[in-house]
Amino acid sequence: MLSLDFINTVAFAGLVLFLGHAVRRVAPVLSRYNVPAPVIGGLLVAVAVTAARAQGVTLVTFDTRLQAPLMIAFFTTIGFGASLSLLKVGGPQVLIFTLLCTVLAIVQNVMGAGLAALLGQHPLFGVLNGSVTLTGGPATGLAFAPLFEKAGVPGASTVAVASAMAGIISGGLIGGPIGTLLVRRHRLAQAHAALPTDPPIAQQIVEDQLTDVAPSVPAGEDKESYALLKALVVILAAMWAGSLVSARLEASGLTLPAYIGAMLVAAVIRNLDDATGMVGLSQRTIDDLGNVALSLFLVLALMTLRLWELAGLALPMIVILTFQVGLIGAVCFWPVFPWMGKDYDAAVMSGGLCGFMLGTTANAMANMEALVDRYGPAPRAFLVVPMVGAFFIDFINAVLITVCLNIWR
Repeated sequence: MLSLDFINTVAFAGLVLFLGHAVRRVAPVLSRYNVPAPVIGGLLVAVAVTAARAQGVTLVTFDTRLQAPLMIAFFTTIGFGASLSLLKVGGPQVLIFTLLCTVLAIVQNVMGAGLAALLGQHPLFGVLNGSVTLTGGPATGLAFAPLFEKAGVPGASTVAVASAMAGIISGGLIGGPIGTLLVRRHRLAQAHAALPTDPPIAQQIVEDQLTDVAPSVPAGEDKESYALLKALVVILAAMWAGSLVSARLEASGLTLPAYIGAMLVAAVIRNLDDATGMVGLSQRTIDDLGNVALSLFLVLALMTLRLWELAGLALPMIVILTFQVGLIGAVCFWPVFPWMGKDYDAAVMSGGLCGFMLGTTANAMANMEALVDRYGPAPRAFLVVPMVGAFFIDFINAVLITVCLNIWR
């Protein structure tokens, strides 16, 4: 048996991460449905460990002490993305789309809890198969899984990954067809072709809004390395202050994930910096660090999955997820399409919504890119959907899940 300490475990996770990337390259279907490389690599290890366990053999033991810090670091970067100034850039449609997605996440959880109760499961089992893993994706599911297990949901980590994978595949399958159906039904392709040339891709506006605004770099310092150091220190400071906030909140009797305090502190720092420019944060650099932390966290969490715990839970999961996919598909026709303008951009947004409300923002972008490749640019959709999917809904979803945990614990 191989026994790894916490440094060796992270090193092994890094190798497994690149194994996942290699598998994606040789199996294009995985890339087509935006299955993340950390998930592929981590699940391969989990399957190997499970197969060995069935033969009475323990292949390896991991020391996952760095898993929680990496998870907190990632969600801290999500907090830094909650910039109110982005709402001004996006205009009222970003606010409307955010409100629609918030209500939809609430419905996912209420419907999931109700169906779970009808199927003889804990209501939180339904929430775990609701916005936790569908709107949140595998990262949010794995981050909250320990709290769900404490609340009475057995095998929460394994259920979270299975649900998230089902959501990613479903979001990739139905998003494009729904957008195409809306375009054809309302004859939007012809109307869009008759419009004057579209303005520059609005996604660039978001990138310009979030560039490094530091007034100066100390003499002798490389600009990129200085921005990286500054972002890393600010993330660590937010995690430190956030741990104190979380301790105070938990002392009041609330059930909270470990990262909620850090995420709230990060949001405050982000908006203070937007108003004053005192720190000069680069959201692009922060996001890069967050993606590194997320990839390693996912691999660490997935390598230790107990896949055998899914036995007996498959049928309730299938029933709940079938209703969840039907819900997302239905709301694309109403209210999302008419409320977002009942035009070509609204149809593309509907396809994008299927992606990130069932899977990840990458799914949303893939769905929308498939539509614009066929019918032409949709700059408003490419402003609204990434802004909500990548910056706002993850922050809101964490709060909603925390509320559910405290209602049904």
